[in-house]
Amino acid sequence: MADNEKNEGGGLLRSSSVVGIMTMLSRVLGLVRDVVIAGYFGASGSADAFFVAFKIPNFLRRLFAEGAFSQAFVPVLSEYRSQRDLAAVQQLVYRVSGALGSVLVLVTLLAVLGAPALAALFAPGFYLAGGEKFALASDMLRITFPYLLLISMTAFCGAILNSYGRFAVPAFTPVLLNLSLIGSAVWLSPLMETPVMALAWGVMMAGAVQLLFQLPFLARLQLLPIPRPNFRDEGVRRILKLMLPALFGVSVAQINLLLDTVLASFLQTGSVSWLYYSDRLSELPLGVFGIAIATVILPSLSRNHASQDPQRFARTLDWAIRMVLLIGLPAALALAVLAEPLIATLFHYGQMTDRDVLMSAMSLRAYAFGLLAFMLIKVLAPGYFSRQDTATPVKIAVRAMVANMVFNLILIWPLDHAGLALATSLSAFLNAGWLLQGLIRERVFQWQTGWGLMLTRLLSASVAMVAVLVLIQMQLGDWLEAGLWARVQWMALLVVAGVGSYLLVLVVMGLRLRHLRS
Repeated sequence: MADNEKNEGGGLLRSSSVVGIMTMLSRVLGLVRDVVIAGYFGASGSADAFFVAFKIPNFLRRLFAEGAFSQAFVPVLSEYRSQRDLAAVQQLVYRVSGALGSVLVLVTLLAVLGAPALAALFAPGFYLAGGEKFALASDMLRITFPYLLLISMTAFCGAILNSYGRFAVPAFTPVLLNLSLIGSAVWLSPLMETPVMALAWGVMMAGAVQLLFQLPFLARLQLLPIPRPNFRDEGVRRILKLMLPALFGVSVAQINLLLDTVLASFLQTGSVSWLYYSDRLSELPLGVFGIAIATVILPSLSRNHASQDPQRFARTLDWAIRMVLLIGLPAALALAVLAEPLIATLFHYGQMTDRDVLMSAMSLRAYAFGLLAFMLIKVLAPGYFSRQDTATPVKIAVRAMVANMVFNLILIWPLDHAGLALATSLSAFLNAGWLLQGLIRERVFQWQTGWGLMLTRLLSASVAMVAVLVLIQMQLGDWLEAGLWARVQWMALLVVAGVGSYLLVLVVMGLRLRHLRS
């Protein structure tokens, strides 16, 4: 049994590493994408309009597809795999794809027809101000919203592949979105009367490409989705029952970020863009590590629950929390210490001004404060969803959203856009704390041995890393005045020195790779 647990721990680490590497590639290209967008459009009114038009379907995608749907679908699919034959699994895939697709087609048609109303709902500041920015956001939303249909079906395909251990393909798929947007900005925007409109077309094209990319891999599993809507099917009904409350439970962070956009639309021009650029940087460690670990443990937790193995279930959760702390704490500290240098190195070109760098760095520090909580939410929520419990996370999510709105109203006046980011971080800590408290209270999660030693290693290594970064980084004025290659070289030195000092202290204090496998 010990060997089996060790093998499973090693498998989780390997799978997390595969997803992390692929996601890292995607996020690095995502940063390149944002560098290109910043260079071409800066923090202008047209950039604000695009970010709103892109954020609305992207938010709904995370809410319906990658969020609530995946968390409801994977446990049911895992149960079908373990207890039924391939034909039953195929029928489930056909009927779920038909039900999901038919709903998404209807939602997309309504959104395209009512794009101005939708833009006014999510960016009321644009609507009240009137003028070109609101009209541009509405026009682009008609083009970007069909992305929801395409990317949701892509996420459905990815959930099947993840359940069968094919983690690399779904993790690589977002690379295609970044390539589409980079190509649209560089080659398509000069050809268009309104250059920023090229980005909207790039979003739609990316949705189609990502969906088509995954279909051959599903065909190899004999699970190519052939839509056959059937809302009366037992599996479909179970998934819908789990999904409806999970709409809030799994995506509270995204809802909070969207509320930030709504309030930011009332602030000075550039506020939406500053929040976007800083959020993108905070999303890098969250996506590469937090979401990677969560993606890998959900099928494992679902199998542990189906096989009635509560001890292994608890150990899997404990392992996930340790991995999040080991990566999330130094990542958050590094983002806070290097906020201005990172923004300057990545975005301070073309239309991006010195003031944009400073404003974006303010909100980046606020997001960095909550990074650990964002990552913990990603790995704690599967502790509920794998047991097909969606009611508890809903209650927690509603409380967290109410807290976020209160924090928003308190902090937006003294801190402007940075106050919105800080409110999101504070509510994330409440969300994570309540999730953990519930798992402990239900005796689903139990602390394993070795936490004292791990925390000592973690804190010592983090302090050493921060000291090294503070000692060797340049003054802010030097970062703003330096050229591209000087910034890149100095940032590379900081990254190597920070990572190196952190790992060195961990190794000196006795941490070994075998400790991460079990």
